[in-house]
Amino acid sequence: MSFTDVDYHVFQLINQLGNDLSFFNPIMRFLASKAEYVFYLGIVVYWFTRHETHRRMVAQSLLAASIALACSGILGHFFYRDRPFVTHSVLQLIPHPANASFPSDHATAAFVIATSIWLFHRKAGRVWLILAACIAFSRVWTGVHYPSDVISGALLGGLIAVVVHQLFQRSSGALKLLKSIIHGYEVVETKVWRKNQGA
Repeated sequence: MSFTDVDYHVFQLINQLGNDLSFFNPIMRFLASKAEYVFYLGIVVYWFTRHETHRRMVAQSLLAASIALACSGILGHFFYRDRPFVTHSVLQLIPHPANASFPSDHATAAFVIATSIWLFHRKAGRVWLILAACIAFSRVWTGVHYPSDVISGALLGGLIAVVVHQLFQRSSGALKLLKSIIHGYEVVETKVWRKNQGA
């Protein structure tokens, strides 16, 4: 059995759950198409807590996400793969354009942000990683990705998050630049939104 055959076999097992356990389908549709907005909201909330550590975490996660999604786009171009619903008869539970399937941008984005949070806050980060895993799984359940697509996206996102974090950990110049950018933003911010002195 080739890797492609195994990948498709696992895809069928997961996708078929949409028929066997159809009462989970509304949850899977939400996770596959809407749960990414929970990450966006989380990033905004962390940023506006106005804690220095949170702001460095958000800045690093956004930088890592930009790099990871750029890499995902390059990989999708050079290693193009059709979506499962293009090649096979599948249970497709959400609408999706027939663009590149590999790697999963949803899995990449979710895991790069979740890993970035985990690197700063282990306890909260575990919750975000679980949500990221649920999103990745739901993309297979709903018929828009193969398992290898989401696994590759998760690995790519996690790896880029770690590399970016290490860059700022090991390079005092990079960390100083990041802090300067955040400070510059905060100078402007305090002019329109004065910080609570007790914070």
